[in-house]
Amino acid sequence: MRIWWLLLVTGVCTGSVSSQDTCRQGHPGIPGSPGHNGLPGRDGRDGAKGDKGDAGEPGHPGSPGKEGRSGEKGDRGADGKVEAKGIKGDQGSRGPPGKHGPKGSVGPMGEPGLQGETGLQGQKGDKGDVGPRGPEGLTGDPGPLGPNGLPGPVGPIGKPGPKGEAGPVGPQGEPGVRGIRGWKGERGEKGKIGETPVLPRSAFTVGLTVLSKFPASDVPIKFDRILYNELNHYNVATGKFTCHVAGVYYFTYHITVFSRNVQVSLVKNGVKVLHTKDGYMSSEDQASGGIVLELKLGDEVWMQVTGGERFNGLFADEDDDTTFTGFLLFSS
Repeated sequence: MRIWWLLLVTGVCTGSVSSQDTCRQGHPGIPGSPGHNGLPGRDGRDGAKGDKGDAGEPGHPGSPGKEGRSGEKGDRGADGKVEAKGIKGDQGSRGPPGKHGPKGSVGPMGEPGLQGETGLQGQKGDKGDVGPRGPEGLTGDPGPLGPNGLPGPVGPIGKPGPKGEAGPVGPQGEPGVRGIRGWKGERGEKGKIGETPVLPRSAFTVGLTVLSKFPASDVPIKFDRILYNELNHYNVATGKFTCHVAGVYYFTYHITVFSRNVQVSLVKNGVKVLHTKDGYMSSEDQASGGIVLELKLGDEVWMQVTGGERFNGLFADEDDDTTFTGFLLFSS
């Protein structure tokens, strides 16, 4: 509206200049009527799409979320049976080789054989011929005793006289020079083979079975699996070894532990001489022991469980063994 007023004033002034020499400002005219409304402009949405703006800076990382709640505790599983054996696991990798065991004791020396017969004496060499003896001269008259002459040459060796009686033993002389070694005589006949000496024997190895595992405590263990007992020195009915050959023996045992602890003793004539104790953890275990004993005829040796049923975990099956062994090292 202000624009229209300015145009009107300018037009009046211009017309006045053309008719008069000087222009004076007249009174303001009456405002004109307002013009008609212009045509509406174009819709800005039809314009071309502008270029994509630059990417804004990355926002700050969000704060960590709250910790989740702990789950509820599960129910306790049912207790398994104590003596139930689980499935056998896969075989483990082979361990490093063990140390060399102690060197075994030297066995007894056999008796010497019979001496062979003496061989035949070699033949004696031929004796050399004796030279001829000169003729014996006539005996002359004894002349006057003259001065001793020079010793004459040694005459020939005369015939040996008769053997005289043995005289008394004289003092021992100094050892003479060693003579030349004689010729080797002929080989004598081979002597007869002597009888082989019979060495005393005594040995056994016995073990437990599925029926005899977990034996009674404080009594001899009756091993019912016979691995070697040819001489029957181990009594299966009593569980005891009886000495039939006096000497030094070696006893050893190998036991498998399962389901409870183990405490065993090796007993000689009622006296415990060797003890082994093993605590059961969670799987099968093995233990062993060994000892050297001097026995007399009639001595008895056996094994027994000590400490009651809480220490009676001796176990055996088709895959695990519990054995007892003894053998004679040498007789007295």
